[in-house]
Amino acid sequence: MTAQAKIRNAAIAHFARDGFQKTNLRAIAATAGVSPGLVIHHFGSKEKLRSVCDDHVLRILIHRADNARPSGMQDLFREYLSNPEEYRLQVQYMLRAIEEDTPAAATFVDTLVAESEEILRAGIADGSMRPSSDVRALAVLTVLNSVATLTMPPPLARALGYERFGPDLLRRLALPTLELYTHGLFTNDTALKAARTALDESPQKRD
Repeated sequence: MTAQAKIRNAAIAHFARDGFQKTNLRAIAATAGVSPGLVIHHFGSKEKLRSVCDDHVLRILIHRADNARPSGMQDLFREYLSNPEEYRLQVQYMLRAIEEDTPAAATFVDTLVAESEEILRAGIADGSMRPSSDVRALAVLTVLNSVATLTMPPPLARALGYERFGPDLLRRLALPTLELYTHGLFTNDTALKAARTALDESPQKRD
């Protein structure tokens, strides 16, 4: 890799783990194996380096979001298994950006939700997916579930006998996840009817 790529990757790791405010250029330089002066030479400031990192991670994640369709899921799964640490780091980076409400995070979330909603509406239209009372909310829920899975905290991983989230745990979750999406969970609509009744009676009923 070029020095610029090494600095960028080191910065992504530090920003994801420590946050933008707590990360300093000396730490990034040390991780990249370069001098702090070289970081300034290539990027000018921490803010400009952050912008480069945002654009890099955003481009990768949006590309993956574009492939997150039934036809591309096998390739996406293989890509994750080939380098799970890099994949997880990039998701953690964007989650940190979401926490800090950066423009890159807003673009990422908007794109991911829009892609998910498009997939859902196409599936409903062709009969491969069940209709939903709120497709947009369902799209947000699927994105939330995906991001939460990829950033699973250690206590939840240990509940399944693993120290942390990784390829083996992903394999363990793959079939139950698709079973839930394919067959559902409840055998009747009792819970759904109860929820609808409660929502209809609520003074904050959605229009």
